[in-house]
Amino acid sequence: MALQMETIRATADRVAASHQLDLVDLEFTGGAKHRILRVFLEKNAEARAKFAAEAASNEEAGLPKGVPVETLSGVTHEDCANFARDFGTVLDVEDLIPGSEYTLEVSSPGLERKLLKAVDYERFRGSLAKVQTFTAIDNNRHFTGRLTAFDGKTIMLDLSAVKQKGKAKKTQTAQTVEIPLANVEKANLVAEI
Repeated sequence: MALQMETIRATADRVAASHQLDLVDLEFTGGAKHRILRVFLEKNAEARAKFAAEAASNEEAGLPKGVPVETLSGVTHEDCANFARDFGTVLDVEDLIPGSEYTLEVSSPGLERKLLKAVDYERFRGSLAKVQTFTAIDNNRHFTGRLTAFDGKTIMLDLSAVKQKGKAKKTQTAQTVEIPLANVEKANLVAEI
């Protein structure tokens, strides 16, 4: 019996929504007896807005200094535990993962979360990001800069926002780079602490 990732993803979405959470990413790794299903969650938009409002009104909220509230997922250990309990039950009852041996890991996406969807680029405009492209742009495939614009098809990074390293430092002539979303192999935020 083959693993049906789309069915698992849809089930994770449904269970997450029941806990006021959004599914950020889901990955299945390993083989044989060392299989791991990793689920990354964050509070849904309504809960994140409430979290941001509480953080803004309470300077003693215990949030890391200098970290934009929007980059925090707001997910607690309790959220992860409740989701894992309910999602694990559904996985087992519906036998979505053949065989009985696998590990379910549930966490927030972290401060250096992946940027996977177009809405991520819009939401995190103004944040530092690291982007790797499929094909080279100006003889470079690796860029780190501030995400300054996104028009739905192209992201713009301000490379002057960070000190460039390695090949990027030697070949950098422009202060900004436009990267078609279709050319992004992987991208993630860079923590600013």
